[in-house]
Amino acid sequence: MQLGVIGLGRMGRIVTERVLDAGHDVVAFDVDAHAVADAADAGAQPADSVTDLTERLGGEKYIWLMVPAGEPVDAALDDLEDHLSDDDVVVDGGNSYFQDSVRRAQSCPARYLDCGTSGGPAGAELGFSLMIGGPEDAYEELTPVFDAVATGPDGHGHMGPAGSGHYVKMVHNGVEYALMQAYGEGFELLSEGRYDLDLEDVAGVWNNGAVIRSWLLELCEEAFREEGSDLGDVADRIEGGSTGTWTVQEGLEQDVPVPLIYTALAERFGSRADDGRFSRRLASRLRYGFGRHEVPRREN
Repeated sequence: MQLGVIGLGRMGRIVTERVLDAGHDVVAFDVDAHAVADAADAGAQPADSVTDLTERLGGEKYIWLMVPAGEPVDAALDDLEDHLSDDDVVVDGGNSYFQDSVRRAQSCPARYLDCGTSGGPAGAELGFSLMIGGPEDAYEELTPVFDAVATGPDGHGHMGPAGSGHYVKMVHNGVEYALMQAYGEGFELLSEGRYDLDLEDVAGVWNNGAVIRSWLLELCEEAFREEGSDLGDVADRIEGGSTGTWTVQEGLEQDVPVPLIYTALAERFGSRADDGRFSRRLASRLRYGFGRHEVPRREN
């Protein structure tokens, strides 16, 4: 297959490379010429504009957007609008708000797929988990590409109509917030508790057969190995996007209580105050583990 990729940041570059490695062709564009050159070095066909990309794709066009959520997605769709038909497919692989995806699906000339993407840059080697909403025929046509970008055929699924992919990813991120909070609180108690514990060793033991083993727990083990049991100079500040807020808002709208997710979200907001909570510092370091987000550091 031939795929156009617009947006060659960390995630867009991974999508490009995985699709190329699976034997497909990629036409790549980004506003950053250096990113386009890097994609060309990896084997992609470079494009110098959105128009150039669509022309290089020829007839039936399959285009993957990997640009930041919000206005950049709308801007990319505006640039594409005159070059698309109802035979084409556009995939939004970013963390868009699901209601925005419903709106875009209604106005886009092409068939629109909203694709929630989990795994982060650290999951590039194994592939991602893809949660996809939109027309099922478009999903089926792009299955070879989804197989390549995901961990394989079991790593992606059609969630339902427009918006459902990003809706599932939104809730996924809310769960992620709560899990990180739970690990943070547990290790904070161990850190401040009765015994002088090697927390890397604790996490390692838990990761071997314990009920609470997980990739996030493996990342806890990594954090303690690289930073020490006291997390060194990792700051008490947890950055994050809007997905946790959206999840809590949706819980309120649907009359579904989400107290754990709400508490985790509140802890993120609370981390903007400098009170040095260990659990928040661990959550901050975990975000580097799975997403390679910058780790805020405390001043000595």
